[in-house]
Amino acid sequence: MRLIQPVFIFAFLVAWPLVPAFAAEPHDGAHDFDFNFGTWHTHIKRQSKALSGASEFIELDGTVTVRKVWDGRALLEEIEADGPNGHWEGMTLFLYNPQAHQWSQTFASSKNGVLQPPAIGSFKDGKGELYSQDTFNGRTILIRATWSDIKADSHHFQEDFSDDGGKSWEPALIADLTRVKS
Repeated sequence: MRLIQPVFIFAFLVAWPLVPAFAAEPHDGAHDFDFNFGTWHTHIKRQSKALSGASEFIELDGTVTVRKVWDGRALLEEIEADGPNGHWEGMTLFLYNPQAHQWSQTFASSKNGVLQPPAIGSFKDGKGELYSQDTFNGRTILIRATWSDIKADSHHFQEDFSDDGGKSWEPALIADLTRVKS
């Protein structure tokens, strides 16, 4: 029988505190957006001059309708709102990636019919954060989409822009949603 070398035992005991615990099973976030199904009244504040340091917002009121696709692993969101610049419509597709345990959010405005780059992320402790990169006024920016203060009949959505690699964030769109009772 061969004895274990003392050097191996010493190395193992020294490294033991550094060995990570077995990773917990990743959170299955397939139903993280279930709160969002239904019809909502939305009050939207949109930054009129994003990334300018200004605090001037354009306010809109409208309806958001979210329906389940693929048994909830995808959502289709339709937004209609009216404000001082007239009627505005948008559509968002949310898709869940079960391997990555992450959601993607892809938005298009009826104004131009172009899909924006998807934001990707997940929910933790009752808050969802998805991130993307885009071009704004000729510069590459980061975008953070956040769902918070989630209750049965209300939630808060905010989209923030960063032009300094995420060191600072400026609100670009703020929406408070309240469920429309049937």
